[in-house]
Amino acid sequence: MYSKILIPLDGSKFAEAVLPYARMLATELKIPVDLLCVKDPRETMACAPYMVNQYLASIGESFGATAGVIVEAGHTAATIVELAAMQPDMLIAMATHGYTGTKRWLLGSVAEKVLRAAANDVLLVHPENGETRAEAKLTTVVVPLDGSKVAETFLPIARDLALRLSLRVELIRVTRRIYSAPPEAFLPVFGANAPNLKKLWEEAHGEADRYLIDIASQLRRHGLSQVDSLVLESGADGAAAALVDLVKKTPGSLVAMCTLGESGIGHWPVGSVTERVVRHTYEPVLVIRPR
Repeated sequence: MYSKILIPLDGSKFAEAVLPYARMLATELKIPVDLLCVKDPRETMACAPYMVNQYLASIGESFGATAGVIVEAGHTAATIVELAAMQPDMLIAMATHGYTGTKRWLLGSVAEKVLRAAANDVLLVHPENGETRAEAKLTTVVVPLDGSKVAETFLPIARDLALRLSLRVELIRVTRRIYSAPPEAFLPVFGANAPNLKKLWEEAHGEADRYLIDIASQLRRHGLSQVDSLVLESGADGAAAALVDLVKKTPGSLVAMCTLGESGIGHWPVGSVTERVVRHTYEPVLVIRPR
């Protein structure tokens, strides 16, 4: 589990959207936090250094005595990655956009660079309409799996979070549809060969379902009582769209994803899937590096 949370802030309400989730994790996991502000020499700072320290100190009060304040000069994303790398079990928690001076932290700049470059796990929060939630309310941890052993290496983290935060676990496997219409639609075209397509579809769904049931059984043996599983079929927009749609229907969810893996039917580039999920969902996404 994590020993500390690193929270990059830039003085904006956008960046502060991560604070309710970081505060909840720090409280429930009983770990300290470091509040970080990076003074990038390429940017024009909106306030004097003493105001930066004062701002971070005021935020730190909501964390109690467990909050440290760090002000560094350098490239924003690189500084975040380097500071976190000094403590491999540190969690980086940040919003997916904000602004520094008149510029924005878009997913594609700071947040995306941290997501791609950091060796640490990263919690990303995408504030809907730029609004910070008053408090973090989590009920479910959504755990997408692709059937690979690499992706399964993050299960202990997801399991421990579910136990400590009393969350229901929703295991997800996304199968890739080989065609865009139900098997019956191919009967007039393929004749006797159409049942083979239906068989492939059923076999893929059955294999995915059995896999998730086995993982769910393992989690229950480790003390989790609320574990459900669901097989989704990706449409034309792929696995990420199916996951985003599910998360929209599951308010109060935390999406826990690994950064790479491969599926049984072809390859699922989880890195790109993860980035798409982060971009298009307003629920927090915990990106876990393979152990």
